[in-house]
Amino acid sequence: MNQLLSIRAFARVVEAGSFTRAADSLDMPKASVSKLVQDLEAYLGVQLLQRSTRRVAVTADGRAYYERTGRLLRELEDVDASFAGARAKPRGKIRVDCSGAIARLVIPALPVFFGRYPDISVDLGVSDRTVDLVSENIDCVIRGGPMNALSHVARPLGHASWTTSATPAYLKKFGTPKHPRDLLKGHRIVGYRLAETGRALPTRFERGAQKFEFDGPAILNVNDGGSRLAGGLAGLGLMQTFSFLVRSYIASGELVPILREWNPPPYPFFVMYPPNRHLSARMRVFVDWLVELFSALDLKVR
Repeated sequence: MNQLLSIRAFARVVEAGSFTRAADSLDMPKASVSKLVQDLEAYLGVQLLQRSTRRVAVTADGRAYYERTGRLLRELEDVDASFAGARAKPRGKIRVDCSGAIARLVIPALPVFFGRYPDISVDLGVSDRTVDLVSENIDCVIRGGPMNALSHVARPLGHASWTTSATPAYLKKFGTPKHPRDLLKGHRIVGYRLAETGRALPTRFERGAQKFEFDGPAILNVNDGGSRLAGGLAGLGLMQTFSFLVRSYIASGELVPILREWNPPPYPFFVMYPPNRHLSARMRVFVDWLVELFSALDLKVR
């Protein structure tokens, strides 16, 4: 029995909550992961997991074994990283999750990152859903908004400014608003709904102490920033989105900024990762690169 491999397989089952997800994260067949755990149980003479058709539960012995071997695995990773880092560049796969809007920022810049670190690959999931970094074996997520995930380590990336814009054809048809109240005169928006709840978010305008919200109508509602941009470019309504997404379209004349003095406060972004996970060399350079990427735009850390 390969005891170290069996321990790692067992740890991933505990973290993922299922043999299937553990096998996916380890790039191994489910049957192989199950056999490794069974061999470990036979070697130890105790039951580590309780299996049923619906779920996998950790026994008391399994929990104690996981906590003690987990510390050993992290110490072993530290030792491996210290020797590998001394003789080689960072290497391996990084699993990242981010929104569609951030993906449109990160992906075009990745050639620079890969040019510096050719031995690193990135597995990028694009979503706005809440992800479980440990059970889904995701190294980090890039998210925006108030930071309330206290179970994660969060490094600020910066704040994105907002721009409200529309196509020239839309403004020719509906008119160019001079004040947010003008939006009530027949204007429409490309609406945005939260992916998790489906709740529609109003378009917000602020100037000093003055605040105004406009919630439509919307003939198109989306739950992704990239899709909202596509809807705005198609002339389906005015849209309020991050300035870095529309800057090039405004420069080309495809979009026209409106109500420039009525922008909501800048939106904060963070990169988050589990506090108890070893931050590998490849993760350190990736996070540092993200900070560099965001600071080169209008997303300054405040």
